[in-house]
Amino acid sequence: MSETDPSGRLRVTEIFHSLQGEARDAGRPTVFVRLTGCPLRCVWCDTEYAFQGGQWHAIDAIVEEVARYKTKHVCVTGGEPLAQKRCIDLLARLCDAGYTVSLETSGALDVSDVDARVSRVMDLKAPGSGESARNLWSNLDALTAHDQIKFVLADRADYDWACGVLRERELAQRCEILFSPVWSKLAPRDLAQWILADRLPVRMQVQLHKILWGEEKGR
Repeated sequence: MSETDPSGRLRVTEIFHSLQGEARDAGRPTVFVRLTGCPLRCVWCDTEYAFQGGQWHAIDAIVEEVARYKTKHVCVTGGEPLAQKRCIDLLARLCDAGYTVSLETSGALDVSDVDARVSRVMDLKAPGSGESARNLWSNLDALTAHDQIKFVLADRADYDWACGVLRERELAQRCEILFSPVWSKLAPRDLAQWILADRLPVRMQVQLHKILWGEEKGR
């Protein structure tokens, strides 16, 4: 269910400055805007604290807070940020302000209205997440080479499922593909060996922020 406010505000869990831990910009200093709320309940979710709570902030105030960190890159994340309809307005405002903007989204909600300047990092849910039935497959038609598709994999069954989707839907011809192991569930070395053995056209990633800060909230 969307959490919206007619006065042009968004419910925000936190805004913080850190290194991007995943995707194309891993390692870059980034300001994270974590919006509150998510309609999914992935069994391995590491941001459950963003499901509820948070505080309402005007979009102007969010943009002003982002500017305080003097950093070019901004990532809007959650929870599921698109669960709040005014997330679309925030993304456009950040782009207008000259930031390089990425959106981390589950892929369960429509991404077609997201500003084309935003890099959509769309997470296709594997069976091990418990939420694979929520994948909105029509989203694939909206993606371009500017975007990224992420598979978070808990075990070999998830990997085999992702390989099938990669092949059947020709995803590597659409945009960059990321395979990531669930932290503490799938050994990164195992995933690396599978990718190499199968000659997959994907990028493997690990969560840099967890290597640096462990399970610390907000990283």
